[in-house]
Amino acid sequence: MRAFHTCSRLLLSLLAAALCSACNGSASDTPAGEPPFPYQEAGIAELQARMTAGELDSVTLTDAYLRRIAQLDRAGPALRSVIELNPAARREAAQRDAERRAGRIRGPLHGMPVLLKDNIAATPMHNTAGSLALKTFRPRRDAFLVQRLRDAGAVILGKTNLSEWANFRSSGSTSGWSAAGGQTRNPYALDHNPCGSSSGSAVAISANLAVAAIGTETDGSIVCPAAVNGIVGLKPTVGLVSRDGIIPISFSQDTAGPMTRSVADAALLLEAIAGRDESDPATAAMPGRAVYDYGSRLRPDALRGARIGVLRNALAERAEIKPVLDQAVAAMRAAGATVVETTLPGEGAWEKHEQTVLLYEFKSGLNRYFQQWRTPVDSLATLIAFNQANASQELHLFGQELLLEAEQSGTLNDPAYIAARGNARRLAGPEGIDAALRADRLDALVAPTTGAAWRTTPGQGDAYPGGSYGAAAVAGYPSLSVPMGHAGGLPLGLLFMGTAWSEPRLLELGHAYEQLTRARRPPTFADTAQTR
Repeated sequence: MRAFHTCSRLLLSLLAAALCSACNGSASDTPAGEPPFPYQEAGIAELQARMTAGELDSVTLTDAYLRRIAQLDRAGPALRSVIELNPAARREAAQRDAERRAGRIRGPLHGMPVLLKDNIAATPMHNTAGSLALKTFRPRRDAFLVQRLRDAGAVILGKTNLSEWANFRSSGSTSGWSAAGGQTRNPYALDHNPCGSSSGSAVAISANLAVAAIGTETDGSIVCPAAVNGIVGLKPTVGLVSRDGIIPISFSQDTAGPMTRSVADAALLLEAIAGRDESDPATAAMPGRAVYDYGSRLRPDALRGARIGVLRNALAERAEIKPVLDQAVAAMRAAGATVVETTLPGEGAWEKHEQTVLLYEFKSGLNRYFQQWRTPVDSLATLIAFNQANASQELHLFGQELLLEAEQSGTLNDPAYIAARGNARRLAGPEGIDAALRADRLDALVAPTTGAAWRTTPGQGDAYPGGSYGAAAVAGYPSLSVPMGHAGGLPLGLLFMGTAWSEPRLLELGHAYEQLTRARRPPTFADTAQTR
């Protein structure tokens, strides 16, 4: 038995080394000429421990991140990931420090600087969705999840850039670009794309510009940028996190979720933002036990005895991805998981239905948001006209055909919409993910999240490699992207998917995989990618 365990440990070490060897050289998240960042890769638990010991306070930490944003986001590599800083951030940090001195600790996020995607309402900042049409819009109150973060003790550091209108403006868009914020750059290769639409949130966390960030996703907008920027991204079950105060695309698929450097930090952030909200009816469907102390469930041996289904889709067979995925599978098997190859029934059959759903729901939801929040534009039609009137700034790289198609869609009583919504969720959920899980008695499905980042080509759209997350997005189920390795110096992510409300199990498995492989490497801010 002892010999077996010794052999197993050796095998795990070798696998971890093999995974790390794909990183190609030493990495640093501080550009040449800059002093070392004192909080490089520091997670929430470590920072809290320093604060408890009296070695650190929130004002000092907030100031450090503000300086780093000035050095890396505004100057230096000019990442353009942060679109606006919170002018009250330092005051919020001082308040948290005063509470700590008085013996009041709100929880693990107490004093932690957090960034928010710029489609989430947070006073006193703007909420633009990256559009000049909302450049002057300041919401009169916080989104529900932002209030949850503040109640948990987080310091709101600022807002992050995004693909304009969360990448729902044109099928020829360039991800990570907005008229309000410019082009966000991938910190591993500055001429490469950060994916979208939560581009700034992913880049900022990868570059250590904050402790954590919140992104939003309709289909891939958290997990894709997480994967190509080498961080963890969790898209929760629709209804676990309130969408109140978030500029919408689809009430069937929209959700907000954590973007962090570790699964443990994602678990802590999710615990803070999850919960029922009367203003979002989707949260009423939440089971009584859906919100957990997610962090307490994490254990490094969670893969032992787990049954994992690996989806060998076309993405998984790409030459630069297959060897990294094979190593990930071998590592999970060595850790005691049963890994079986499987397929997703009817893969992609939901896509045409999804597009119909998004067009109808975008028009309905956006018009309602404009009216309720009293924005400078009062309808989708007015937004389209604004873009046309300001075409030199808004439309010079790509058009707005999705906005035009949405404007031509009917009401939510339209039979075509009702049928499309039912078909999309059925094909992706009960007849897709659930059927695959049931067939082989699986705890989760895994697949490459997406490919490596592509070169950014303004005006020419994205050279998008494809993704494995569509089924979870359309079904409204959770998905978790965890760093898997590298190809040509660019990060790759491994996607864990499960049925509705399975976040606790996905976080367990993702954490165990993360601790086993330690695949994340901080970015080097290279001008371009290594030759593959």
